[in-house]
Amino acid sequence: MKKPKIFADIEESYNELVYKVSWPTKKDLANSTVVVMSASIIFALVIFCIDFVFNYVMEQIYHLPAHI
Repeated sequence: MKKPKIFADIEESYNELVYKVSWPTKKDLANSTVVVMSASIIFALVIFCIDFVFNYVMEQIYHLPAHI
């Protein structure tokens, strides 16, 4: 009896996940985590600076007090 297609697809996906995927080592994973965290912090700081400058410019243009 032939398996339904969904079960064949799940089995194929499982076999590919177990036997064909190369998983990173703990060291590689830790290095990637540090890179992502550093990039996220830098990106957040850049956005903060842009927001701060934009807020300052808008206050100067409209002479509104800051609502922080």
